[in-house]
Amino acid sequence: MTSQSLHIGMTVRHPQYGVGAVKSISESSADILFADGRRTVAPEAAGLEPAEPTAAINGLSVPLQQFIDQTLHAAISKLGLEKPESQASKLGLRWHGGKMVLHPADATLQTKEIEMEVFFHKIVMMRNQLRVLEQKINGHEKLSDAEKVEMQQYITRCYGSMTSFNVMFKDKEDQF
Repeated sequence: MTSQSLHIGMTVRHPQYGVGAVKSISESSADILFADGRRTVAPEAAGLEPAEPTAAINGLSVPLQQFIDQTLHAAISKLGLEKPESQASKLGLRWHGGKMVLHPADATLQTKEIEMEVFFHKIVMMRNQLRVLEQKINGHEKLSDAEKVEMQQYITRCYGSMTSFNVMFKDKEDQF
């Protein structure tokens, strides 16, 4: 490993001293804090190796940020999740810009206001998480069919409890 490939804070593995964190780097040496103390070593001669996960993508012909964005989009799509900005359009028009106000019974306590878009986002995320849970239960290899049906009943009851929020949705097909 060369000095140029090191960075401050990087975790490295030394064949004799074990795992340590890089504290400073010069052209020919690096100060590394190991469990038994700080040592100055020559990275190339010492046989240092990265102790943290690394990734190399050979032949990448797109900018890294674009690659990350495409990967994230594919993962979100595969999990059946929705982007927060796509959810606001599913909120009924009469609720846009509105607030939900919670007044405690005790007048000395403070009232809580929540923007409708924020509350709606939380409701939709609960729905998404229930969908993911449902998929994980149905695809679980160690659960028997009877156990899957039993767990599915709890999810169905959760959906039933959430039907109170159907009034917030613009389109009927998005409701619980």
